[in-house]
Amino acid sequence: MFGKWFSRKSENFYLPGEEIKIDKSFSFNNYICEKDPFATCKNRILFAVLMFGLVYGIIAVRLMGVCTAGGKEVEVAAADDNDSFYALPENPIKRADIIDRNGTIIATSLPTVNLYANPKKILDADEAAEQLARILPDIRYEDILAKLKRRGSFVYIKRNLSPSQQYQINALGLPGLEFEDGEKRIYPHKNLFAHLLGTTNIDNIGISGLEKQLDERLRESDIPLKLTIDAGIQDTIREELKAGIEKFDALGGVAILMDVNSAEIIAMVSLPDFDPNRLDKASGRAMFNFATKGLYEPGSVFKVFNAALGLEKGNVKLSDRFDATKPLKLRYNVIKDYRGENRWLDLQEILIYSSNIGSAQIALKVGQEKQRRFLQGLGLFDNIGNFEVYEKASPLLPRRWGEETTATVAYGYGISVTPLHIITAFSSIVNGGIYHTPTILSGKTQNEDHRVISEKTSKAMRGLLRGVVVEGSGKRANVLGYEVAGKTGTANKLVNGKYVNKKVMTSFVGTFPASNPRYALLLMMDEPKATKETWGFVTSGWNTVPTAGKIISAIAPQLNIKANYDLDEMRRNRIIEASYER
Repeated sequence: MFGKWFSRKSENFYLPGEEIKIDKSFSFNNYICEKDPFATCKNRILFAVLMFGLVYGIIAVRLMGVCTAGGKEVEVAAADDNDSFYALPENPIKRADIIDRNGTIIATSLPTVNLYANPKKILDADEAAEQLARILPDIRYEDILAKLKRRGSFVYIKRNLSPSQQYQINALGLPGLEFEDGEKRIYPHKNLFAHLLGTTNIDNIGISGLEKQLDERLRESDIPLKLTIDAGIQDTIREELKAGIEKFDALGGVAILMDVNSAEIIAMVSLPDFDPNRLDKASGRAMFNFATKGLYEPGSVFKVFNAALGLEKGNVKLSDRFDATKPLKLRYNVIKDYRGENRWLDLQEILIYSSNIGSAQIALKVGQEKQRRFLQGLGLFDNIGNFEVYEKASPLLPRRWGEETTATVAYGYGISVTPLHIITAFSSIVNGGIYHTPTILSGKTQNEDHRVISEKTSKAMRGLLRGVVVEGSGKRANVLGYEVAGKTGTANKLVNGKYVNKKVMTSFVGTFPASNPRYALLLMMDEPKATKETWGFVTSGWNTVPTAGKIISAIAPQLNIKANYDLDEMRRNRIIEASYER
């Protein structure tokens, strides 16, 4: 109680104990108190509303700050052409997606959580290890305990926890256990793109395939990386190749589909393969990408390049005939034909009957220097270094290139190359004569294109190769309506320094449609076995060729190629003769 009460109006002083009289006209404006219960209640409600508004305002501001924390300013063009800015939260995923030519995701990363510990802060390592072992059954108690008793202040316990595991561990409330944001690479299609994409390690860094070759690009940009690969075509080819390998009990196989006019890879399969999501289940051979790293002597598919060499350099005409009545004897080698015709053959017949003798004579007529330069122009001497898959092999070339080498290389022995080399060189032979560097990146600018043969030679070669499919060893790939043209190859494998007859690498390389080539297909099988259906034969015409025919039948409609069922085979011969008169 104050000793005095003061009123400006009455200017009266009151002593303690005296009766206080309050003027009815009292107000806050004139410092006179007026007792009004309704006004007091109203003022208190107003004050409460103001306080609630202030509290909720503070909460709203705080939430906005949390939501935009770590964001980045992004410039946006407003409707009135004035610049404005807004904040976007930072993308928690650091590694870019990989998509096929149609936008299908074939590799992506998902946010995850890693569990780590600071051993110095663990109060009871034995108890903590026991509790963690119950939540993480895939890790032994002894291993967890050993980590928790380490010296130092940091050790990973487990990466890529499930949300349930994170919740249970967090509920333990054990000091010294912490969580770290991370990401895990996921391959939705499992084995389908295994060798092409490769894999990443536990830190999401590329360690093989495209993931390693383009690791920097994938880590520095969150824009999806678009490939030339078609997931649907890839799946079709893999299933047909797998069925062929199982049917002929082969050790493995390769299939590559290329756009001949751009060298873009539409599909690339190497079997056996693996699931990149489960690397612990992958075997040694399954991890090997034979399409880009496997070296082999290609055999008779090399006769395609030998025939083009003869025509392009002017040493051989379509009407020229070569003596294949007997083996060709060289200084250190005798060249024979497999089931030969034993007669004189022209260039078309040399390809149809796959004559080693005739091919060797063509190469010897042209000469070793022209042969070397021609094959080098086809990219068959060099590593395809710019290709976007990390695992690549350089061709194995003869140490000495003499007469013997010139003759044997003509039919695919004495030089070892990868399947990727073969299909790239073949595409340049049938596409009009232009070599393109192969790629799996969509929209990539080609800077290394160069002419290897004339359009005239290319057109003649298409006609000759069409003849192989219509009349020769490639008949089982003659898919009605799609004008397939190509060449078969069967190469004996070298085992302990000797060639073994029944251990072969069979192959077929072809293009379609022959009248206006759009795609090239290379198919290979490693050591296919003879069956009753093949009458004991293991040559290409009995295994890779029919498999290639099934693949072309399946993918041609997917590639929107219109079938031509009115093709006149006699017209093919007239095209050959008219296109390359000497």
